[in-house]
Amino acid sequence: MNLHLQSSDFELFGLPERFAQDGAAIDARWKELQRQAHPDRFAAEGAAAQRVAMQWSVRINEAYKRLKDPLQRAAYLCELRGAPINAQDNTAMPSKFLIEQMEWREALEEAQDEEALERLEVQLRQSRQEVLRDIEQLLDRDNAAAAAAGQVRALMFIERFGQDVQDRFEQLGR
Repeated sequence: MNLHLQSSDFELFGLPERFAQDGAAIDARWKELQRQAHPDRFAAEGAAAQRVAMQWSVRINEAYKRLKDPLQRAAYLCELRGAPINAQDNTAMPSKFLIEQMEWREALEEAQDEEALERLEVQLRQSRQEVLRDIEQLLDRDNAAAAAAGQVRALMFIERFGQDVQDRFEQLGR
């Protein structure tokens, strides 16, 4: 391989450095890279070569996981472009989204049946799609990584809150 372990995930996978990606292309490239780096291919070259192949295999898997997941890919792009998410230190989000969060929390607290939770789940899915579109616009068209970072934090909340909704479904016996 002519790349370095420190190459970006996009360089490693031969993909353009953008948010919008073809999932099938990511999958195909992962399989090809894993085939090339598989430690068994280097068995005849000794233990040192196999260790290097194992490092590559781990690096490829890490990159694949980041590139495959829209949330991780967006956060990674923001970081590459100088706008790290720093979710534990920076909770800044658009004010419209903060109001929406409060409404969702109230709806979750008030939900007494699966129907109410399903309505909330639909709202979350719609909001998630809107945020993903905003992230794509900000990263791929506007080159506005700092603004995208705020949307990534919003997406992180949606993902966590979605888990809260699932937990509530389980409490109701779904």
